[in-house]
Amino acid sequence: MHVYQLAFEWTDTNRRWLVEVPIRIVSYGVIALIARLVLHRLIDSATTGRAGKAEAVDEQSQANRPPLLRYLRDRSQSSNARKAAERRRQRAQTIGSVLKSTVSILLLVWLVLAILSVLGVNIAPFIASAGVVGLAIGFGAQNLVRDFVSGIFMLLEDQYGVGDNVDLGDVTGEVQSVGLRITTVRDGDGTLWYVRNGEIKRVGNMSQDYAVAHVEVPVALTADLDRAELVAIEAAEAAILDPAIAANVLGDPEMLGVQELSPDLLILRMSVKTRPNTQGAVQRRLRREVLRAYDEHGIALPYPQGRIHAVVGGRTAE
Repeated sequence: MHVYQLAFEWTDTNRRWLVEVPIRIVSYGVIALIARLVLHRLIDSATTGRAGKAEAVDEQSQANRPPLLRYLRDRSQSSNARKAAERRRQRAQTIGSVLKSTVSILLLVWLVLAILSVLGVNIAPFIASAGVVGLAIGFGAQNLVRDFVSGIFMLLEDQYGVGDNVDLGDVTGEVQSVGLRITTVRDGDGTLWYVRNGEIKRVGNMSQDYAVAHVEVPVALTADLDRAELVAIEAAEAAILDPAIAANVLGDPEMLGVQELSPDLLILRMSVKTRPNTQGAVQRRLRREVLRAYDEHGIALPYPQGRIHAVVGGRTAE
């Protein structure tokens, strides 16, 4: 009778470890996997949005943005639908990656603590130790943490995106990619720069809202300034009617007057508001037309040997 009682007690004692504990551990694991799968699907849905024909029809439509980004400020006003779509896609994917990583880490921590609790381990010391370890890691990797935090805020605030022309202090050029830790910028010489987000102290974005094209032209000291300004404005107004640049101009040319005075020349400046990233092309075209008009109207340039030879009516005007 004593032997049977011992066998029964042994079975009852180990039943928890052989049946109940494994079942609870597996149950917690299944719950964590299902929660991760569901939350990742929700994040993908929020950061990806609709795709396919509807998005291709109207890239700029508010309804076609990823759902998450509909409630975030979008500073991009690019006329290039492909670049605008790429900017939104990369921004949404990066934010989604952060959210999914956060969800996975939180669920993993919960699963580990739940398993330890099932095994009868006191988790209070582990929580305290985790806090100390986290503090030590955060202090040792503070530059990395700063890069990530800066990257998150840059994405949320949409300070810049793919295709923008930016001045980041140490480098100026076109943004190629925006990540949580690194932003890549290609400068005018074609060099690709990798800039840590935590090292960016200021951002000058030349691709938001609008740009201003400043056109400066030299004239001789003996030139009639009133006539020179009138001819320049008339030439600029005629130039912006050309379909090649008309779509990039947002306002009428404005003559600002004498920008610089030197012993051998005067520099006149005028400006015109343009679409972002188009001011360079507008500047070059207006400068060319103004110099051509000066040649035609006899406005004296400071260096006669450098005057423009314009083709007018099939002949060369000098």
